[in-house]
Amino acid sequence: MNRYKIGLIGCGVMGVSLLNGIIHSSLVHPADVMVWDVLPEKTDEMIKQFKVTAAAEMKQVLDAPRLVFLAVKPVDMPGVLENIKESLTERHVLISVAAGISIEQIEKGVGENKKIIRLMPNTPCLIGKGMTVVSPGMNVDENELGFVNSLMEALGKVVVLEEELMDAATGLSGSGPAYAFMFIDALADGGVKMGLPRDKALLLAAQTLSGASEMVLQTGEHPSVLKDKVASPGGTTIAGISALEKRGFRGTVIKAVESATKRSKELGKEKELKKERKE
Repeated sequence: MNRYKIGLIGCGVMGVSLLNGIIHSSLVHPADVMVWDVLPEKTDEMIKQFKVTAAAEMKQVLDAPRLVFLAVKPVDMPGVLENIKESLTERHVLISVAAGISIEQIEKGVGENKKIIRLMPNTPCLIGKGMTVVSPGMNVDENELGFVNSLMEALGKVVVLEEELMDAATGLSGSGPAYAFMFIDALADGGVKMGLPRDKALLLAAQTLSGASEMVLQTGEHPSVLKDKVASPGGTTIAGISALEKRGFRGTVIKAVESATKRSKELGKEKELKKERKE
């Protein structure tokens, strides 16, 4: 497999998560990574932590690297594309993690026939337990896509989807860790209400969700089947499930994914409207 030099624009939480996995994948050497952020202190921290090289200005990130990650907020994407478009060549592959920004919108910013990949990773990538959804543009070749997938596999699991499903993936796995954190917090609060010490309740809650997730992944059984194996007739679990269902637990979670998906779609439309107003 070919090795490529890597560029990273944007050193926020997701940028750090991506770079952490990339460096520890052994597929890329720190000397082959160049980073840039609008805040110099973030760039300095990346140099200190990962021993990578910093670019003096944004477009310099394209000088040597072939794969360039755009780990910026959707609202900042138009300005980034405007800054780098003159430096972009046919050898470059742009890899965007901006929610709601389509490949077509990126092409409008940098020109058609460019190599573009959309990613939707999530924050557990920081500890190698992430979920990344990959959607390649039509100009990306198999070797480039394969290398990007290999990089992302160092951060957790990877699935390739059609771009039309990226907003749904954003609403589920992209935003999903926040839902899970809320559930862990609520479980722990329930334990505290029933008399458990806070630290013990939090450990019980977090490990319970971690173990349940691993059972789904490792056994391949449907969650409803695994649920039924815990819920014995007339027991404690079915009483708890009944309480959740009476308050619309599953319907609320489904609505959360739906709402986040719609918001992802709106983000892309908002960028288009802002661009049209400027023009």
